[in-house]
Amino acid sequence: MALALTVGSEVWVEDPEAAWLKATVTKIEDATVTVEDENGVERVIEDATEEKLPLQNPKGKGGVDDMTQLSYLNEPGVLHNLKDRYSLDSIYTYTGSILIAVNPFYPVPQLYGEHMMYSYRDRMLGELSPHVYAIAEEAFRQMSQYNKSQSVLLHCPLD
Repeated sequence: MALALTVGSEVWVEDPEAAWLKATVTKIEDATVTVEDENGVERVIEDATEEKLPLQNPKGKGGVDDMTQLSYLNEPGVLHNLKDRYSLDSIYTYTGSILIAVNPFYPVPQLYGEHMMYSYRDRMLGELSPHVYAIAEEAFRQMSQYNKSQSVLLHCPLD
């Protein structure tokens, strides 16, 4: 299967320290692809595949609220989007109706309180920025209006 890359394609390349680095394809010879990573280091990837060199999403500041909007839903794209949002104290991100929360390990009081809770009341999921209050409101609406049982799964790894 041929790679869907051309010279100039913006890809991700694995890195032992940073997990993934941005890179630009500089040369393609059969299944060998040469890239220049964001640190200016040239890397040669033998037997290159789309798994080894996932495409980057179009550039945007602050990431996207809902990762289903990403052009390429791959591991580095997801991680980079979460990192971009986290840098702006946007600790909540949707993937469809799933809410992902990244613990900031410091207080973010502007995200909580009655004013925030009331702002999500009677709003549809996705109408406002991702938030745990939006998930609670949607679950409550499904229970009360449609008589549908609801589950909320919380995963809090300790590692």
